[in-house]
Amino acid sequence: MKTFLFGSFSFRGLLKLPPLRKRSVIPGFHLSLGFTLLYTAFIVIIPLSMLLLRASGMGWERFYETLSSPRVLSSFTLSFTTSFIAALISLFCGTILTWVLVRYPFPMKSLIDGMIDLPFAMPTAVAGITFTSLYATDGAIGSFLASFGISADYTPAGIIIVLVFISFPFVVRTLEPVLEDLSTEYEEAAASLGASRFQTIRYIIFPALFPALLSGFTISFARTLGEYGSVVFISGNIPFETEIVPLMIVTRLESFDIEGACAIALVSLIIAFFLLFLMNMIKWWSITCYNRYLQK
Repeated sequence: MKTFLFGSFSFRGLLKLPPLRKRSVIPGFHLSLGFTLLYTAFIVIIPLSMLLLRASGMGWERFYETLSSPRVLSSFTLSFTTSFIAALISLFCGTILTWVLVRYPFPMKSLIDGMIDLPFAMPTAVAGITFTSLYATDGAIGSFLASFGISADYTPAGIIIVLVFISFPFVVRTLEPVLEDLSTEYEEAAASLGASRFQTIRYIIFPALFPALLSGFTISFARTLGEYGSVVFISGNIPFETEIVPLMIVTRLESFDIEGACAIALVSLIIAFFLLFLMNMIKWWSITCYNRYLQK
């Protein structure tokens, strides 16, 4: 409804309607919003739009032919499978590690807590070379595994090991603040009421941690999908066996097939975005259900 003024008379004031937008205490809303939209446009929207335009220039027939190639389909299957398994392992191990760091005091706790951030600062190529030298057949760990007939280098297992190293800090740093805010008083109250440890975990701890668990898994999964530098060394880049999607994109670029590389990158981006959107919807639903559960 518009506000019509006749002198000092106002229909909005007469009807006692609320203002169209609540005035913020902190000034500069329009300037901040404009900067946010401009930054998002130049950093996210415009680059992704150019990727879409470049891929659309190849035509539907060539687009389908590129994506339906057995080699491309194999790389998609390998990337999503290894990323999903690595995210699950990171979720399990990261949850245990976070619980120990938050709930138990022990010597050199600060040092171990700081070392968790090492994969953030370490160049991916350094991580790839390190794990390749360790898990190669003549490496310290690889030679031990080879005695049991297990090979970690140039196999999907080696890719998963590297991806776990890259992704598990995201789980720890996502869970840590939530677990710190979860007071032990709730667990003590549940125990005093006769609840078992399993019941305490199921009805007290897990509902509070589930949104953070889902967020950590989502971020880890998204991070491992685009990993290239650390995987390219240990995978061996064998077509139909250890060739991942980022490597396939680089291979197309090296052969000057820019449109084909953009097509593969676009489909990978769309699938990753859909999965992230789905997981965030599940997270929103879980938070809503948990808040309703607390109100009962």
